Amino acid sequence: MLTYYYPESHRWQELCTRPSLQNENINASVNAILLGVKLRGDAALYEFSERFDKCKITSLKLPSESIRDSGKEISKPLKDAMELAATNIRAFHASQFESVNFVDTMPGVRCWRKSIPIAKVGLYIPGGTAPLFSSLLMLGIPATLAGCREIVVCTPPNRGGNVAPTIRYAASMLGIENIYTVGGAQAIAAMAYGTESIPSIDKIFGPGNQWVTTAKLKVQQQGTAIDMPAGPSEVLVIADAQSNAAFVVADLLSQAEHGADSQVILVISEERGKAIDFIEQINENILAQLALLSRKNIAEEALSNSKIILFNSDYEALAFSNFYAPEHLIIATENARSLAENVTQAGSVFIGPWSCESAGDYASGTNHTLPTNGFARSYSGVSLESFMKKVTFQELSKEGIIGLGPAIELLAEAEGLDAHKNAVSIRLKTLQND
Repeated sequence: MLTYYYPESHRWQELCTRPSLQNENINASVNAILLGVKLRGDAALYEFSERFDKCKITSLKLPSESIRDSGKEISKPLKDAMELAATNIRAFHASQFESVNFVDTMPGVRCWRKSIPIAKVGLYIPGGTAPLFSSLLMLGIPATLAGCREIVVCTPPNRGGNVAPTIRYAASMLGIENIYTVGGAQAIAAMAYGTESIPSIDKIFGPGNQWVTTAKLKVQQQGTAIDMPAGPSEVLVIADAQSNAAFVVADLLSQAEHGADSQVILVISEERGKAIDFIEQINENILAQLALLSRKNIAEEALSNSKIILFNSDYEALAFSNFYAPEHLIIATENARSLAENVTQAGSVFIGPWSCESAGDYASGTNHTLPTNGFARSYSGVSLESFMKKVTFQELSKEGIIGLGPAIELLAEAEGLDAHKNAVSIRLKTLQND
């Protein structure tokens, strides 16, 4: 990790640059995949699975018995851990239900808003080297709570054409039956356009690599809603000389191991002691902990795109964090809670030395599908509300149209919209005649 000392604010934009895999043809490649699926449907999906996943599958839909019997392949301790995670995720998201509030804006005019589930949703669950069954819990639980009528899951097959038992078991826990062994940009295309086997859906959820994210953004432009531009994972840790260096490094590496295009940022405040010795502790811990990782090579590559940044004060450290707008923000300083009060831009915040980011990734209850690449400035993470749309209602009585009507007539006339005015006038005249 490169270290930067006391950078001036005019350099912050440069320091906030996220890594990007060197592939100039990514847009062209994704366009070709989207078009192929749109024109050729299932045939294109079979071809892309063989080309990209190195797997020749005979059926796109996972057999029901493979989902139903998945529990036989999972140990009881792991099942119990998944159940605990599901319980916490369900409790947190169930708390987000909103009651319908009726508002009488004036006599005879009643307005209200109602949450209605999105009918058909698609969940993209990354597979490959790290089958993210936790993402299925994070997306499937709020989808089922919301009451979405149809839930479609797409996830890449392994070399044997199957799906990891943990993903299948998570689906069985949630009663989800429509799982398709399709990954990458082609899965996004299938859910957006529909094929002979995979139905088109109304909104696509789920994280993915740069090909998946690019495909999501492109189908959004064509009319299919997405949750957010959720790309490569990232974390920013705010620490000081009093922080536990081993904890800090463990949190940094937990995100670095996601992928070569992940990014981790360590922001150190020098307000409570000299930080130079602390930086040395950090580097020593990185070497020691890296050596123990099964995904060491991936983490090392991510660290080559990552940074340690030293600031004079907590104020500057937090200001930089808000500027960066991280997906995950860990505040590991002594005054973590008071600093957290001033966070304005982050996907999810972890406060204090014991709040590791892994807790949010798996089992504390909050959702781990979060905005990356600075989109935390304008996007929220996935919630129960993400699987619903808000519909407003209004009801006017005779008293209401009499009281409000003259104002509407004047407003419509001022905008030159005669038909709008007439829709009110004709009702008022009817009431006058009565």
